[in-house]
Amino acid sequence: MKTDKVINPATGEVIAEVKHSDIPKAIEQAHQAFHQGPWPKLSLGERKNYLLRIAKGMLDKAQELAELETKNTGKPLKESTFMDIPSSIKTFEYFANNLERYLSPEEITLEAEGVSHLHYEPRGVTLLIVPWNYPLLIASWKMAQSLACGNTILLKPSSLTPLTALMLSEIIQEAGLPEGVVNVLNVRGGEVGPLLCSHPDIDMISFTGSTSSGKEIMRFASSNTKKLIMELGGKSASIVMADCDLEATVNAALTSIFLNQGQMCTAMSRILVDKRIAKEFIEQFTEKAKRIKLGNGLDPETQMGPLISAEHREGVLSFVEEAKAEGARLLCGGKIPDKAELNKGFFFEPAVFTDVKPDMKIFQEEVFGPVVSMLEFSQEEEAVKLANDSSFGLAASIWSKDLEKAERISKDICAGTVWINTYGMFYNEAPYGGFKGSGFGKELGKEGLREYCRTKHINSNSLEEKPLVSFWYAF
Repeated sequence: MKTDKVINPATGEVIAEVKHSDIPKAIEQAHQAFHQGPWPKLSLGERKNYLLRIAKGMLDKAQELAELETKNTGKPLKESTFMDIPSSIKTFEYFANNLERYLSPEEITLEAEGVSHLHYEPRGVTLLIVPWNYPLLIASWKMAQSLACGNTILLKPSSLTPLTALMLSEIIQEAGLPEGVVNVLNVRGGEVGPLLCSHPDIDMISFTGSTSSGKEIMRFASSNTKKLIMELGGKSASIVMADCDLEATVNAALTSIFLNQGQMCTAMSRILVDKRIAKEFIEQFTEKAKRIKLGNGLDPETQMGPLISAEHREGVLSFVEEAKAEGARLLCGGKIPDKAELNKGFFFEPAVFTDVKPDMKIFQEEVFGPVVSMLEFSQEEEAVKLANDSSFGLAASIWSKDLEKAERISKDICAGTVWINTYGMFYNEAPYGGFKGSGFGKELGKEGLREYCRTKHINSNSLEEKPLVSFWYAF
């Protein structure tokens, strides 16, 4: 049986070997568990209890999950400990505690006679494809919602970062879910993507990843009719107004591009700054970027870990070199560090560019690394035009003390999420998803949960008065 070696990107060491899954067997198990098993027929209250058991199991192993996530992704342990793992647990808790509110049948008020109800039914077998940048968190988003709705699951983590997904599978088994409800697939997407995405027994695909991969999935899925959620790439813009809180905005802007080594689809990789404060803003930002401490994520002093792989680092480096060749000015970083203690990992110094033009590749394409482009603007309208000058539409942020102005600007921004004087906050109560090349469909909130259901309309008449249809051909 084939295996994949799992690498710690901070050290280049093999930390695990994972066997490839039997794909036909997993699909059959999920199909049988849905069509012949008890899971989709359980009451909402019973599903709630199962989700709470999963959350409790994750909480009991929170430290182990955090350390494993850091070893597998390279991200600093404080990010895994205080962001990824608690957020994953809270997602299961939230949908457990709100599934009855969101999924109970609803009555519709009709102008005509009769009564209508909406029923929220499970879709069937759901294929959940998860990227390598937030392996446990995004898996938890998708799984909590899909399970809450009564679906069975094929979870496909990245072959680079399968370890916390496999531990989550063990926790789910310990929670006592029926056999076949959750199946983790350790396989390479390029090898089995066509089979999985076109398989007639898979009823829905929820994908988070690159736009190019999303297009391939849609192509394969077009051979039959499936429900799709596509959360794809981004080239998000941050608009910094002259009346912002400068210190707070600089610090937040650093986080918005360099958190998780810049490997975020919502990374604010284009920072648009009002000319009146641009010089001061860029100087402060660059000086702080130079001081970011790179290192092993398990070191408590580390502020930025490695990129996910040597191959990915080469891709990020090629963006930097092309930007320089096109005339952009590199203020700091943008290279492989020469420190001996970092030479075994896939580290990369955070890069800050100015003199970037809208037609440059660095402005238009997703780098997915710690590389930021700084541009200046004179008028509010110019900032909006620059922000919208992208094939993506995932997220944006606006920094201003004038909230009325910021909210007005937000309405003109073509992005699924706009943050004002904050960044990167995802709420289980609120939907998340992009526009344009960033995909379609939502995760989280009532809207996201119901993506994992099929909505059935049932209309009935009391027969106290015969409906018009009873007389249409009455002769």
